[in-house]
Amino acid sequence: MDKETDINYSHVLRQIIAEVKSARVIVARRVNASVMQMYWNIGKRLSEEKLENGYGTGVVERLSVDLKNEFPDITGFSPRNLWDMKRFYEFYNTVDEKLPQLVAVLPWGHHRLILSKIKNQDEARFYVESAVEMCWTRDVLLNFIKADAYKNSRLLPKHHNFDRTLPENLQEQADEMLKSTYNLEFIGVLQPVKELELERRLVEKIKLFLLELGNGFTFMGNQYRILFNQREYFVDMLFYNRKLKALVAIELKIGRFEPEYIGKMNFYLGLLDDMVRMEDENPSVGIILCAEKNHVDVEVALRDVNKPIGIADYRLPFPADELKELICREMKEEKEE
Repeated sequence: MDKETDINYSHVLRQIIAEVKSARVIVARRVNASVMQMYWNIGKRLSEEKLENGYGTGVVERLSVDLKNEFPDITGFSPRNLWDMKRFYEFYNTVDEKLPQLVAVLPWGHHRLILSKIKNQDEARFYVESAVEMCWTRDVLLNFIKADAYKNSRLLPKHHNFDRTLPENLQEQADEMLKSTYNLEFIGVLQPVKELELERRLVEKIKLFLLELGNGFTFMGNQYRILFNQREYFVDMLFYNRKLKALVAIELKIGRFEPEYIGKMNFYLGLLDDMVRMEDENPSVGIILCAEKNHVDVEVALRDVNKPIGIADYRLPFPADELKELICREMKEEKEE
């Protein structure tokens, strides 16, 4: 083939591959939804029979044998899995209409993990919604559960001025985008590092950092250069958020929050709005990530600022003694199960 024909062929091939992958995703979701519906119905039937561990054990074991004989090509009819189907139905049966739709999208392994670790329905809802929205694998879901992401993102106060600096229709979206604490354990830093080293580690593992930031983020670059008034300025990390339709600048600080960080971020956001933002995009948003923050200092520093800025802290890997305690606790929980 000549060069032009080869280029056209490559374009056609990429399009067809994309179509096949898209169709496979749709089929997989439909199959998973059908399996979840089957498990839901089986769980409902077992629940209606009021079977419990003890007197119901023989019934469930007999069902397992007969179902395996009847459907030898279908896995998932072990006694333990049948009990999990019952728990699955009973746990989600009383929630509102929206959650079961999300439940149907999530794979069974994710559900078993949530059921084994989470007892509170609101907390389970958080992990189901997050796993679906951000396409978490089972291992990623487990890491977020271990890090107590529910508590960190829902119960701790957030510090920002979005209610005063953004249009009303963007305030809630920006608040949902920002976390109070970001879990950076995946970068593997066990001792204090300089800011550029922290940035380098995050860039190396940008996929994991994007998962931690949340849904809708696209990475545009680190040390993002802006030329203004014959001087160069560099934003630590620049992202675009599709939900906000806005640039999001992140500045990394290895120590405690200092009020002067606000002025620098406010200046950067002004430059981004004037020189980088497109006409159809919303005002740029800034996030200052610090190792530690004091809510009084943050609130005073944000009081008279006219650009939307959020302040958050981050968590690095557990020290050895805390990690040992966590492992021992998990081993104890496994034995109790």
